[in-house]
Amino acid sequence: MIAMQYSFTLPADYDMSIIDRRLRDKGPMLDGLPGLGFKAYLSARKGEFGSRENLYAPFYLWQQPYGASDYLTGPGFEGLTQSFGWPHVKTWIVWHAENAPALADAKFAAEEVIAIDPYSALADIRDEEARRAQRVARQADVLASVSAFEPTSWTLVRLSLQRSAPLIAGSSQIYRVGHVSLP
Repeated sequence: MIAMQYSFTLPADYDMSIIDRRLRDKGPMLDGLPGLGFKAYLSARKGEFGSRENLYAPFYLWQQPYGASDYLTGPGFEGLTQSFGWPHVKTWIVWHAENAPALADAKFAAEEVIAIDPYSALADIRDEEARRAQRVARQADVLASVSAFEPTSWTLVRLSLQRSAPLIAGSSQIYRVGHVSLP
């Protein structure tokens, strides 16, 4: 599995209802996409839940690499780049992912990106992250829990999708979920 995300920082005075409408109108277009684990259409408003910026930052979980490749080379991504510009696409190798049957009910997401210290015992970190993701997935409000790493910048990403707003903690970015596309 591969996790993937790109993010667009929007002006502080940007009318975020434009993003809300885009998510509502275009979100269902990826429902049933081959190779997709899920796509969470994420947005954040400056000042809400501690966010410092207005963001549009969809997060993908791909079952197979070809799904990501097909999407990035397809008309949907081309249309997105024509509207918002050419993003830096982050990808992570998934260590653990769990989705609840009611994943489409997610309304909020919490994401944390953490630097991995040089020469760390990666197998130990992977095993602990899998246990952590499983613990998070068992929480009543959590509908998905993903832990993944990226070995170029040595970062770890933790994402949870939830029914209600999570507590603001540490360096987490809290998002609203406008839609969840499922395979």
